[in-house]
Amino acid sequence: MKILLAVDGSPCSKLAIDSIADRAWPTETLFKIITVLEPFHPELAGWHSGYVPLAIEAQQERLDEAKALVEETAVRLQQCLKADQGQLSAHSKPVATEVLEGNVKERIVECAREWHADMIVMGSHGRQGIEKLFLGSVSQAVLTEAPCSVEIVKRNSEK
Repeated sequence: MKILLAVDGSPCSKLAIDSIADRAWPTETLFKIITVLEPFHPELAGWHSGYVPLAIEAQQERLDEAKALVEETAVRLQQCLKADQGQLSAHSKPVATEVLEGNVKERIVECAREWHADMIVMGSHGRQGIEKLFLGSVSQAVLTEAPCSVEIVKRNSEK
């Protein structure tokens, strides 16, 4: 089985990580953790070309943070897998990571297709109304376009 875990560092994303980590998985299960960054467009820096180097530096910082996010998530998930499945050898690496750039919705679905994922797991921010209209729903778009099963982990509204 191939499980694609899409994370963004949000509390909802952390719930999705917990959902994966708290389960017993068959030893042959492969995991891939991804995060997607919207690309930097220099033309959005405005007419002041002096801002472009600062924007590029900020994008590099975002990329470094994204790499740290997927790596930390992978380490945590591997520790949980080894604790739950003592039969995993020290040399096995069931968790892959990747930082992608592009439209978040499209890249998650594209990665699932290319990697032949059996399931995508991701959190939902639970946006509604005008907020959903303007910001969209990544989880809803992935759910409708994915080539595989999708599990959307939502925060309990009572908490």
